[in-house]
Amino acid sequence: MTNNRTLERPGGSSITTLDNSAADLGLLVLRVVFGGLLAAHGSQKLFGWFNGVGWSRNAATFDSMGYNPGKLFGTLAGLSEFTGGILLLLGLLTPLASAIVLGTMINAINTTWHGGLMSGKGYEMPLLFATVGAVVAFTGPGKFSLDSGRPWRRQGVVWGIASIVVAVIAAVVTLILKWTL
Repeated sequence: MTNNRTLERPGGSSITTLDNSAADLGLLVLRVVFGGLLAAHGSQKLFGWFNGVGWSRNAATFDSMGYNPGKLFGTLAGLSEFTGGILLLLGLLTPLASAIVLGTMINAINTTWHGGLMSGKGYEMPLLFATVGAVVAFTGPGKFSLDSGRPWRRQGVVWGIASIVVAVIAAVVTLILKWTL
């Protein structure tokens, strides 16, 4: 809850209502940039937008990485990135969006693990995306979101942990399917 009056700081400066919204503005910037980038990655895989490979080449790539059938897993990855990114961009169903992003990035980390951390071919980007997904799971989307003020709005430690648990379960199930199919 924010306070609409001006608060006095020691030394005579004041905290305005806008200052009280700084964290929410920061979350808005984070969600819009991150969600937009992730949705763009998904659209590259699904539709070939933004100089992407498109669906059929993406499916072939997933086949070559051992995610067989590549059409299933490539589509799932593209849809997860696209949907999770759009939901985070909008600040809608945020715990679910965070779980989608984190679960997808756990698989991406698994796939790129052999490249190492700071090699340019490793898992630094999926790790960064996973971290943002986890952070937003705990903080919530902020007041400049479609979740704000809604009865379904959820945030905090319990919802952050729940998002991470759902993401890990989904990622492990996906990896088990990868190794068994």
